[in-house]
Amino acid sequence: MKSAKRYLYSFSALAALLAAIPSTQAATFASADDVQVTTTVTASVDDGKRMPSINRNDVIVLQGKDRMRVTEWVPAQGSRAGLELFVLIDDASDAQLGSHLDDLKDFINRQPSSTSIGVGYMRNAQVHVVQDLTLDHARAARSLRLPMGSAGAYGSPWLSASDLMRRWQATDHRREIVMVTDGIDRSGRNANSLWRGLHLNPDVDTASSIAQRTGTVVHSIYMPGRGRWHRNYWTAMSGQNDMTRFSEKTGGESYYLGLGNPASLSPYLNRLEKVLNNQYLLTFNAAPTRKPGLQSVNLNTEVAGVRLASADAVWVPAQEEGGN
Repeated sequence: MKSAKRYLYSFSALAALLAAIPSTQAATFASADDVQVTTTVTASVDDGKRMPSINRNDVIVLQGKDRMRVTEWVPAQGSRAGLELFVLIDDASDAQLGSHLDDLKDFINRQPSSTSIGVGYMRNAQVHVVQDLTLDHARAARSLRLPMGSAGAYGSPWLSASDLMRRWQATDHRREIVMVTDGIDRSGRNANSLWRGLHLNPDVDTASSIAQRTGTVVHSIYMPGRGRWHRNYWTAMSGQNDMTRFSEKTGGESYYLGLGNPASLSPYLNRLEKVLNNQYLLTFNAAPTRKPGLQSVNLNTEVAGVRLASADAVWVPAQEEGGN
């Protein structure tokens, strides 16, 4: 009788323990074949609200329907604050950008000592680097110049961004880009991709995939370009839509207010600084497949009022030989 009671008590205790575990955590236990993936995440709250404390157990990572185990969640501060930041300016931008160069210089000079900054100009589907990544922020700020007002014979901000990301050496630090552009592809490669006023540019998807594979977060600021292109409403809107799509896919922000020349870049750059100051490094166990590739992930948190932004997909190495 005592044995039966002991068995009944143990079974009840086990049932109570299992009931206490949320069903969404059923897949958090990693298998021997899982690999660790690290990505940059931005946390945000409504304006005027205080950022609450976010712990590792508060972060939910879903790969398909499975919840993955979060192994590390650390603020990008202190010894983990390293950031490589490239400021890219579209050489097709209007000369009015000159009135905003002081805003960009102030932004560069305000960055913390842990941030390396590079400056480049997008032209002819490439990035012409005028300042390599440097911790000398004053030097980086001095390298800024007026845009040429021409995209060149083969101008595309998406091909230019891809060019830079392919050449960017691997690093353990965060990798981020600030693009100042109108988002218009002047290369003529995708002239037939206009459909009912929506510009479905495949080069944006290619650039997004490269950014996700290399862990690069891309932010964009709208600045009208020279010539007839931005005078066409649908072309200008398509450029902004591409900017938004690119930034969102990589976990970044896109800033614009209408299609005109902004009065100042300072409000955008101040918001961007807030983004950079509220980032975390997230490491979780991902389920590999037999071939390396991008895998979609969804992030959420159980902390009320907090929003998490990250790339739509992460690069997952292949399953090692002999794995199941």
